[in-house]
Amino acid sequence: MQCVLLSMPLRYRLPILLLLAAVLSMVFFLPQPSVADEDIQGDQPTIKPPNVILIFIDDLGYGDVGFNGATGPRTPHLDKMAKEGMLFTDFYVGCPVCSGSRTALLTGTHYQRLNMDAVLFPNSQRGLHPNEVTIAEMLRAIGYQTTCIGKWHLGHLPPCLPTMQGFDSYYGIPYSNDMWIDPANKLSEKIVLREGITIEQVQKGHKHMNWVPLMRDEEIIEYPADQTTLTKRYTEEAMRFIEAEKEGPFFLYLPHTMVHLPLAVSSTFAGRTERLIWDAIEEVDWSVGQILQAVQRAGIEEQTLIIFTSDNGAAVGSSLPLRSRKGSVYDGGIREPTVMQWKGKIPAGRICREVTASVDLLPTLAFLSDAKLPSQPIDGYNIWPLMEGKPDAKSPHETYCLLHGPGTVRSGKWKYYPWQEGKHHEDRPRKVKNLSNHPVQLYDTVADIGETTNLAPQYPEIVKRLQIAFENHQADLKANQRPAANLERPPGSLSSDRPR
Repeated sequence: MQCVLLSMPLRYRLPILLLLAAVLSMVFFLPQPSVADEDIQGDQPTIKPPNVILIFIDDLGYGDVGFNGATGPRTPHLDKMAKEGMLFTDFYVGCPVCSGSRTALLTGTHYQRLNMDAVLFPNSQRGLHPNEVTIAEMLRAIGYQTTCIGKWHLGHLPPCLPTMQGFDSYYGIPYSNDMWIDPANKLSEKIVLREGITIEQVQKGHKHMNWVPLMRDEEIIEYPADQTTLTKRYTEEAMRFIEAEKEGPFFLYLPHTMVHLPLAVSSTFAGRTERLIWDAIEEVDWSVGQILQAVQRAGIEEQTLIIFTSDNGAAVGSSLPLRSRKGSVYDGGIREPTVMQWKGKIPAGRICREVTASVDLLPTLAFLSDAKLPSQPIDGYNIWPLMEGKPDAKSPHETYCLLHGPGTVRSGKWKYYPWQEGKHHEDRPRKVKNLSNHPVQLYDTVADIGETTNLAPQYPEIVKRLQIAFENHQADLKANQRPAANLERPPGSLSSDRPR
């Protein structure tokens, strides 16, 4: 090129040189990616958006599964899942009871921020606001098929039903199985009635404790639901969905009714062990095995993320070695048995001991699917670095605060309670000896997993730091609350009050 230019007359050489200079200057001054841009691009997932199966058990305790040391019930499928996936030892839910926990799970947001009740009842007048974005809504917006199979418990009437919160279909009971029917719910023309109940009785407002309706989409299709077959029927419904939607992507939310009271199992599992609770746990474990087999048969193991956890601590079973159980903000109420499996993406046989939480699932799934996060603030973080086993990955929660009841804060190995031991109902399920008279509590959850020795007097600086975090979180929730939704009852609906 240089030789050609030199051989040209000057009158031709000059315009060409000017043109080359202009081109070079344009290239030189083109915007270059900043370090931040490169970081963002590098952090984006290089994998196809996964199918997601989220299995959410009701009232299953930390010590109710084999991988956490259970000796009563046998859970071979969950134990196998733990070996082939990643076990999360310090996974927290957003509430130690039903509705608050489900709110946090599906919205990535603490239930108090959304003005939700910790537990909704058939006579409750509100539910999850339709303006809130659920995992299902977020994923459906980018082409996922979505279904909810099991216990909903975020509002049993419009505008709060699952099909109004991002799910293409719904099959299950609208609240806990120890409740009753609300006469305001729509009855299917093909409703199946059991226990000698007539349609006239239902239409006149019949109600009975522990008799709950089974719904498909927005109608009651069976009353009272045959609870002995719920685990089995949920499982079969889920397997059909997996087979039908195996081309993906899909989101299957499977919140089981069991092992909430009243306990019930199918004939196959009745009397299988010494205790009904263990029978129920073993049937839930069977269900997990069936789901894993359905994924394998469909040939989608490498495209499917499966998450297993519980909504709160044990009501009947065991939360050992953790302190207390359902209803408590001690670890036995909110730290749950959790396994995540994704063949080829989540390393097998690994254990994550970092603090993670149910509020983290929505932002993590947004990251993995390249979905849009809700425009309103949420409380969770992306935990994919932990899930993929990055050696330097740490918990995104410098402090994880819960305001349920008297409240608590988890930070690293420390668990803090801004109240005196024995002053709340939190200790009633456990016979505590030598109660500390210190005004607050601090435990080392690594050295003392049962939270037995109050270290608050020895570590005043840690107490001070966590008290400030608790107060700041409290102020933030109070200043940035969003409304729940009012349930829409049809005109002339009969009373939904608790039956005598």
